[in-house]
Amino acid sequence: MKIKTTQLVTDAMLAAMCAVLGYVALDLGNIKITFESLPILLGALMFGPLDGLLIGFVGTGVYQLLRYGVSVTTLLWMLPYMLCGLLVGLYAKKRDFKLTIGQLILIVALGELLIFVLNTGNIYIDAYIYTERKGYELLLYVFGNTFLRFIVCVVKSAVFPFLLRPLISAVKRVTGEK
Repeated sequence: MKIKTTQLVTDAMLAAMCAVLGYVALDLGNIKITFESLPILLGALMFGPLDGLLIGFVGTGVYQLLRYGVSVTTLLWMLPYMLCGLLVGLYAKKRDFKLTIGQLILIVALGELLIFVLNTGNIYIDAYIYTERKGYELLLYVFGNTFLRFIVCVVKSAVFPFLLRPLISAVKRVTGEK
């Protein structure tokens, strides 16, 4: 498989955008309002699963290192975004990168739902390892804001497809992709 220089540069810029968007997120306890998945989705929809996975790996990896350093759960926090990029990229590639708006809404919603579910698990694991919370207190900490976090997931799932269509066109124009 041959990767063009423009594709590699685009992947690097998308990973950098992912890191910056993750870093400037609005953190409200267990609720994190962020757009860091947008560049991962964009790369996956344009170039496929490997690019989506790598953008997620590098972008969230840089963000995690800058914000939290290295811990036993660092890779766990990167994994949802990596898998989202992989899943979305596989679907886009299967459809030959020609998705209807309905297909785009579906795959973005599934990707965001995957991130939501895996991050809920990560909150549990992190809280179990790093806090004194146990039993009901731990469950309340993990699931107390689940509904609000789910609303953020739904809003992103509704908005991102409509942002991605013009972004894909713009990036293709700039990079000369077809």
